[in-house]
Amino acid sequence: MNFKKVFLLCLLAFSFSINLSSQVFDPVTWETKVKKVSNTEYDLISTATIDDGWHLYSQNVPENGPIPTGFSFANNNNFELVGETSEAEGEIVDDPVFQMKIKFFDHKAEFVQRIKVLNEELSLVEGEVEFMVCDDQRCLPPTYIDLKFNLKEAKESESETTSNTLTFGGDVENKILEPVKWHTSVEKINTEEFILVSIATIDDDWKLYAQNIDEGGPIPTSFEYTLPDGVTLEGRTIEEKGEESLDVVFDMEIKYFKNTAEFRQKIKVSNTETTTVSGEVGFMACNDTQCTAPTYVDLDYDLTKTVAATSNISETSESSDDESSKGLWSIFIIAFFSGFVALLTPCVFPMIPMTVSFFIKQSQSKAKGIRNAIIYGLSIIVIYVLLGTIITAIFGADALNALATNVWFNVIFFLLLVVFAISFLGAFEIVLPNSWANKADRQADRGGLVGIFFMALALAIVSFSCTGPIVGTILVEAASKGGVAPVIGMLGFSTAIALPFALFAAFPGWLNTLPKSGGWLNTVKVVLGFLELALAFKFLSQADLVLQLHFLEREVFIAIWIAIFGTLSLYLFGKIQLPHDSPLKHISVGRLLLGLLTLTFTVYMIPGLWGAPLKIISAFPPPLDYSESPYGVGNTRGGGSASTTDIPEGAHLLAPHDILAFNDYETGLAYAKKVGKPVMLDFTGWACVNCRKMEQNVWVDPSVLSKLKNDIVLISLYVDEQIDFPEGEAPDSQLRPGKKLRNVGQKWSEFQTVRYKTNTQPYYVLMDHNEDNLNEPVAYTPDIEEYDAWLKEGIGNFKN
Repeated sequence: MNFKKVFLLCLLAFSFSINLSSQVFDPVTWETKVKKVSNTEYDLISTATIDDGWHLYSQNVPENGPIPTGFSFANNNNFELVGETSEAEGEIVDDPVFQMKIKFFDHKAEFVQRIKVLNEELSLVEGEVEFMVCDDQRCLPPTYIDLKFNLKEAKESESETTSNTLTFGGDVENKILEPVKWHTSVEKINTEEFILVSIATIDDDWKLYAQNIDEGGPIPTSFEYTLPDGVTLEGRTIEEKGEESLDVVFDMEIKYFKNTAEFRQKIKVSNTETTTVSGEVGFMACNDTQCTAPTYVDLDYDLTKTVAATSNISETSESSDDESSKGLWSIFIIAFFSGFVALLTPCVFPMIPMTVSFFIKQSQSKAKGIRNAIIYGLSIIVIYVLLGTIITAIFGADALNALATNVWFNVIFFLLLVVFAISFLGAFEIVLPNSWANKADRQADRGGLVGIFFMALALAIVSFSCTGPIVGTILVEAASKGGVAPVIGMLGFSTAIALPFALFAAFPGWLNTLPKSGGWLNTVKVVLGFLELALAFKFLSQADLVLQLHFLEREVFIAIWIAIFGTLSLYLFGKIQLPHDSPLKHISVGRLLLGLLTLTFTVYMIPGLWGAPLKIISAFPPPLDYSESPYGVGNTRGGGSASTTDIPEGAHLLAPHDILAFNDYETGLAYAKKVGKPVMLDFTGWACVNCRKMEQNVWVDPSVLSKLKNDIVLISLYVDEQIDFPEGEAPDSQLRPGKKLRNVGQKWSEFQTVRYKTNTQPYYVLMDHNEDNLNEPVAYTPDIEEYDAWLKEGIGNFKN
């Protein structure tokens, strides 16, 4: 506890002691009751009734804040605590004294602690609550109240009774977790502008994911708003900075939040009669052992209960702007270096000494020559930035981002890159109409600033056969970032192009150090052609993955890259010549070293055909499980195998272990009855980290794998499966009355929650043909021997 906190508490206590003689305050009264959850579990409920104008603080208060509410229970061997004490929703506000966001309760607050009774004779549980209360003028010192819970007076839990009516498999322990709780508030900027604030309170050791997660990662947090007439969204939903780390399973940097997270959405309200706005948040939370299924929570924002906005939304978006600026800087740097590569092509490099010499000789003084060269360079920048601006204006900043994730966009860009690559290899040249260059030349003859600008335009047109493919690649890559990224990309590219003209004009002696034009320029162009050809297949692969066509699986992709870079190696060693190459009597040391590097890379990729992860290029080929043979060409692993000709309808071989699996409950159960084997329900998710850990580290064990392949029927139910129901056929939600299920994944998520009273993955159930459990279901079990014993027990119970 720091000095500031001690001082505040002492001041509050002193203030209280001065007024003690005149009035004793007792603004909070406590009541206790007990609800019976099962034969061995009880909920101890502590209810605080709070006088008007006073508020009671939450159990979770930031460091250096007020004294939080805390519960302690007399330790003995007769019972044990199950989880932590849960609390009501409460409110979160900016406390002006402690200068932090603090959660508190008004009027009434309920706290629940579940216990498991170890001694049937236990009748009384004793505890103590420590708390602190404040009103707008004063705070009371910490208070301690004894609590008594009589188990003999326990009532049957209504929530448990309700759950039992939904249960098909008998009385099951309730394990539904709610690690993220949501609260809303509204900040008022002016009479028309408001900020909808959504605050997530996250349990210890759990994390909530950010809104922007790369494809192939976990489920991101998302917001949808239902807007009445006269209400419009202003910009996007802004989130806090959060934390970011490398996830080894997804092999990517992933942003997430711990403890709390705040999301802010600015709206404009033109209809003064509007009082509420509703929304929905979809999210996924994980800890070190399990993840919740994608969850959807309704949000309500009351525009009649607002507080003054401390800042405009644009001023609070620093973290998102930081993240966006990092992406823009990366685009700028990549484009800048691409511009330097473009300088080394035969369309641009010879123009540097010619153009600089022209300015020096035609100018009346050296200073004027330098000035004209700088204006020439700036004109180049203006032309390319203008191109990026036009692209952004035509398609729209947000549309570019959506376009970049579209299947047909990826196919079209694949074809464009192939055309660019073939052009670089020398089959033909992509040129703009000669009339454009002629018109630009005529305007350049006018002299002055206008003439210099048109000289720069003429350079851009004439050099298009070399710069066009590079510019196109940058623009599409920038489009995937959205916003002003195309403009930033063109700024980086054109700056690199323009820089040499200004520098060599200022220091003309440097021109003598430039290497002479020659065949090496065409070599640079050809190398770029091979690189663009390899990159093209990345976009085709993305389209194939989304459509699940399996035309371009991992082995095919790697084989194509081996062929491309192998051919590039032969070219660099002089074994292959292309149409525009000069006769090669010998290869330079630089070309030899580049050839050795390319050959090394080619050899490195070969083991990828046999299942090597190829971490250096992991972002390019399809994932390991999207392949003809997940373990590599010619490699199968133990535990028996199912013949592909014997796969029943509705089943498939689950990669990478070739386990016969179903993704539909009824179909899998019917097959299990037919073959006389028990069922293992695998509640999993595409974005479930620990599900993948189980499959990669535990299921691969020979003993476990043999049982999964030969002794059970596996039904894998993906709770985040995004397949929509046919129009008009979406079932009603059992957990959210009045709502329809969004997709197949939500169907399996509700199935798990309703039947097994748990909502986390991985979760494994062994059951017989009557849908009764064969043993206790298990969650994340990284211990191979323990998991194998669990399988053995369930299979044995089925046979008996």
